[in-house]
Amino acid sequence: MAYPLSPATLAWQKKARAYAEEELMPFEEEAELNEGVLPPEVTARHKAEGLAFGLSRIDAPLVHGGLQLPLLDQVVIWEQLGRVTNALCWSVPEAHAWMFEACSPEQIERYIKPMMAGKRRECYAITEEEAGSDPDAIATTAMPVEDGYLINGEKWFVTSANKADFFFLQAVVPGPQGDRQHALFFVDIDTPGIVMTDNPLFGHTYSSHHPTYRFENVHIAAANRIGVPGGGMDYTRSWFRRERLMIAARCCGAAARLIEMATEFAKTRIVSGQPIAEYQLIQAMLADSLTELWGARLMTYEAAAMQDRGEPLPILHTHASMAKLTASEMANRVADRVVQIFGGRGYLRSNAAQRFYRELRVDRIWEGTSEIQRLIIARSLLKRGVDELIG
Repeated sequence: MAYPLSPATLAWQKKARAYAEEELMPFEEEAELNEGVLPPEVTARHKAEGLAFGLSRIDAPLVHGGLQLPLLDQVVIWEQLGRVTNALCWSVPEAHAWMFEACSPEQIERYIKPMMAGKRRECYAITEEEAGSDPDAIATTAMPVEDGYLINGEKWFVTSANKADFFFLQAVVPGPQGDRQHALFFVDIDTPGIVMTDNPLFGHTYSSHHPTYRFENVHIAAANRIGVPGGGMDYTRSWFRRERLMIAARCCGAAARLIEMATEFAKTRIVSGQPIAEYQLIQAMLADSLTELWGARLMTYEAAAMQDRGEPLPILHTHASMAKLTASEMANRVADRVVQIFGGRGYLRSNAAQRFYRELRVDRIWEGTSEIQRLIIARSLLKRGVDELIG
């Protein structure tokens, strides 16, 4: 029996599947062979269709023109979009619910609502050379001055910065007693003092890049600080919690497509007079893949449903980590098996299995490595016990 989804959720699932398969998938190979870049008219159409779908508004409150979908619906949507390679599903910016809680009315009008309309695009400047999975190691400073702040530091792996016009920037505000207060800021990407120092190549073929930026005495207004003093890490945790769930969802979607591809191939690939689907070693790989996908999907759906039910934040944070850990590691194993089932054909860049094999690897790293997820889960277990965490 499948996980029980409401008719409304199933309708969103069907709509997302159609967008993925009809609008995005036909352009995967072209993107792969052209450094991720598609003709401007195709990119514009993908954006227009994504905005019409409502992707930029699915998490935004109704009062601000959003759709305010349950998180389970959003997970189901992103699961279907995860079936697409080359990050073609990153077609529009997305406004998150926490932004409307943290941002001032002026910030919402200046930054968040234009994101919803597809008129502005964001990127997240959090990671540093020595601060990746450990945000407490952030060295970028926001020094208070009379009319705002001076930002100094360097940010690595700023995903999609080449398409963005402003940063959500994480920095620390030095205190008079040597204390450090985490803070989040809006920083327009064309502000004087911002220099892109590197734009490294990665294992995937995306049009969204991950550059390095140096901030040298970048002056921003006090009004660009997001939320109340001391709340910077709260907002970042909200972002991490959501992103980890959506990574888990996309991994489930990728794994489902991979299993479908491998199953169909195994039925028709003849070796020694019979389909390879008849060989037990192939059957074992398919069986393990389907079983692991089912477990990861159940965990991801339930983590989303728990948030919809309003369960405590520490519990939600732990379950988001468990979902990301389980789904990302599952998807990597599935991709490896499916490439093996395809054999030499599985190593062709024209084969989605090969692209997923490269692309899914980073899901065990960004938004907190698998090792960090295990630490989060273990610390929560030691503090709360089995029954409080999973019943």
